[in-house]
Amino acid sequence: MERGADKGVLILAAGIGGAIGSTLAAAVAAMRGSPELVAPYLMTSGRLPQIGEAPDFRLAGWDVRAVSMKEAVAAQGVLEKGLWAPYAEEIAQVPVKAAPSADMGLSAQVEQVKADMAAFQSIYPDMRPVFVNLLPAGSSHDLDRFESLDALYREVASVALPDLVYVLAAVEAGIPVANFTPNMVEIPAVAAAAEKRGVPVAGRDGKTGQTYFKVVLASALRARGLFVNGWYSLNILGNADGENLMDPAHAACKLENKTDVLEDVLGYSPGMKQFGRSAHKVHIDYYPPRGDAKEAWDVIDFESIFGLSMSLRLNLQGRDSILAAPLVLDLARWLSAARAAGRGGLVPELAFYFKKAAGEGAAVGFSDQLAGLDQFEKLLNARLKEDA
Repeated sequence: MERGADKGVLILAAGIGGAIGSTLAAAVAAMRGSPELVAPYLMTSGRLPQIGEAPDFRLAGWDVRAVSMKEAVAAQGVLEKGLWAPYAEEIAQVPVKAAPSADMGLSAQVEQVKADMAAFQSIYPDMRPVFVNLLPAGSSHDLDRFESLDALYREVASVALPDLVYVLAAVEAGIPVANFTPNMVEIPAVAAAAEKRGVPVAGRDGKTGQTYFKVVLASALRARGLFVNGWYSLNILGNADGENLMDPAHAACKLENKTDVLEDVLGYSPGMKQFGRSAHKVHIDYYPPRGDAKEAWDVIDFESIFGLSMSLRLNLQGRDSILAAPLVLDLARWLSAARAAGRGGLVPELAFYFKKAAGEGAAVGFSDQLAGLDQFEKLLNARLKEDA
């Protein structure tokens, strides 16, 4: 695959009509007309010079219905109209296709998505494609037993696995994958196929707000030798993601990812020493008045010498999709560079961006994750420079 340093990145997004996807549409349009509104907030600004310092992005994707992206941006309401109206014409031109019907069966769905991907690439033939999974959290499926795609196709031909459909199509088409959702798609069969085909796959579950600060704080507490006795986290949000997570089956993976990340950073489960059970609680509640303006509360109980207790309160009043969209843009650049550098398989070096990083040896602490990004950049730049 040619490096194409100046050709830009084509983001192919499943669930493009949702809050994050519609925000991406506005951000991508703004990058061309008013880059100062977006570029300074990207972690990759000034990085990865071998693929260009000021990337050009384009966007295309799928939704349950072939929505107009202009209508989607207005309907989601993440941005006030005055912020996206100057780019309305460009936003309206973002190509969107309807998601394949689950009645078609797994193989047929994958073939349709591959055809869609080829059609999108024909619109932007000089751009490097990256697939991003933005679908809602779904029910978990045990697919770890499959070590090859052939076995997977044979046994789950009729199971409804929308995330997996897109990931399989992308890997088979040679397109890098970022799994921004909590849904588990980085299964052994996918990882093996991606490794063999030289396709980088990163995920799982974008780390946007509360969990990001949880990693920062937990890393700081551990560095100081402050022992955490309990950690209570509450999230309230009123967008479609919040409503979807009211289904316990859909929330299970999300809650597991949000819970595990703390234990991974601390190296122990808060509460086990004192109470014999975990005192790390994570709750998500759908609260319609908030819309996309998610609010998160954390209460952290910790102790120091003589076992004397202290506590810390954190109140995050964030904007869910405003925090997520720049991470998606960053991931698209990282994965585009990784593909051009010949990196295939799972990419644990991008653990900074995820609650549950895919791949062996992923860093868990904040400073280690940042250091991992620096090392990954050096590796990619060196390989790309060799190929130039």
